[in-house]
Amino acid sequence: MNITNLNPDTDIGASAWLVELDDHRILLDAGMHPKREGRAAMPLLNKAGTHDVDAIALSHCHHDHVGALPLAVRQFPKAHVLMTELSYLLSERVLHNSVNVMTRQRDELGIKEYPLYTHDELDDIAPRFQGFKYNRDVEWQAFHKQRAGVPSPTLEFFDAGHTLGSAGILLRGKKETLFYTGDVCFHDQTILKGARFEDVKADVLIMETTRGNRAVPAGFTREQEIERLVAAIHAAEKRKGAIMIPSFALGRTQEILALLALLMREGKLKKQPVYIGGLGRVFTEIYDIEAARTHRQHTNLHLNDALQLVVLEKGAADNIKLSGGKIFVITAGMMSENTAAHTLATRMIGDEKQSIFFVGYADPDSPAGHLKAAKPGETFVFSPSAGQMTKRCDVQDFDLTAHANREDLLEFVGQVAPRAVLLGHGDAAARNWFEEQIRARWPKIKVCQPQPAKMVSV
Repeated sequence: MNITNLNPDTDIGASAWLVELDDHRILLDAGMHPKREGRAAMPLLNKAGTHDVDAIALSHCHHDHVGALPLAVRQFPKAHVLMTELSYLLSERVLHNSVNVMTRQRDELGIKEYPLYTHDELDDIAPRFQGFKYNRDVEWQAFHKQRAGVPSPTLEFFDAGHTLGSAGILLRGKKETLFYTGDVCFHDQTILKGARFEDVKADVLIMETTRGNRAVPAGFTREQEIERLVAAIHAAEKRKGAIMIPSFALGRTQEILALLALLMREGKLKKQPVYIGGLGRVFTEIYDIEAARTHRQHTNLHLNDALQLVVLEKGAADNIKLSGGKIFVITAGMMSENTAAHTLATRMIGDEKQSIFFVGYADPDSPAGHLKAAKPGETFVFSPSAGQMTKRCDVQDFDLTAHANREDLLEFVGQVAPRAVLLGHGDAAARNWFEEQIRARWPKIKVCQPQPAKMVSV
């Protein structure tokens, strides 16, 4: 079995893994690097060799896993695209939004090569997308090999509990198996229940390591973290400012909205409008529509009914009054430039009445990472466009992650009992922690940290 990491970087970036199994080739994910622009953000598809790829399988619809899918389809014209049926409902919306974002960045930032693909191209390739239920064997060989009577390997999607439609992917060949975790969450979130990976066994494991550099504190509970968030919101209301919770449009937004709805229902928070972005509203409606087909808690909780959601119109973040305890659950989680979250942050950072609460991962090199790292009262560079700002607002971080804690992932390695583990989707400290722990507990397991474009034979 040969595996090539096509991420152009070693950390969280453009997720893409090329797997060669039984003379077949499959690409697992095709993401875009969140910290790079233009073609530098693409996975290294040109390093995949000249042979056909039979299929492209998606773990979930976050941009760092799906954003380069049209480019992969262009590169591998004979490949068909496989995903869960819930991801099938999301993928085109995510990709069409990417075209809109790239077009805006071309006009505003002068990135001439944008957009890397177009709305018309997406419409042309969409018929090649196919959605499947969890826990079903799917043959993934190319059509020309089917006609030649070549036996096909199979794949199976396992619910990963990370976001709507997320999946781990099990590949089965003639004699060998491989499991790819994608992004996984083993604990229950507010809406989604934890991953259903209980019966997974495989010869080779490709594993995310996002939280490998973060230990769970002694005595930590999610319930206590929610109580701390409630107290912080009450304190913000007393200051008569506003509260921003920067969140990814898909997944984080719906989890936070569900949490707010439940807290308002229980009387722990006052009922009030919640301001969201337009894309977040689209995905929230899909969460509501697909509630019955999702492995979730609170199946009767429909967010659009439970909350008074107000969509921020374009440009509204520049002028809306930041008072009265207004709550904004706004894209983007990293506070990238030219987003509503970035605009609101520039208005809030220097004002001691305002509050910004983080509930998920923020890359250290992003504007959100810069804000989190700054000390109270410190002047720092928030972003190239905003320049220097002085941190006077209340900034807090709440651990309501959608990624597996490192201790749970380490136990999963023991469950899978692979002969080899490939570590990715995490920074160097996170990957190194897992490598040290795996080698210490299971010295016979081969551990690899594949470098970009380097093939590993396992």
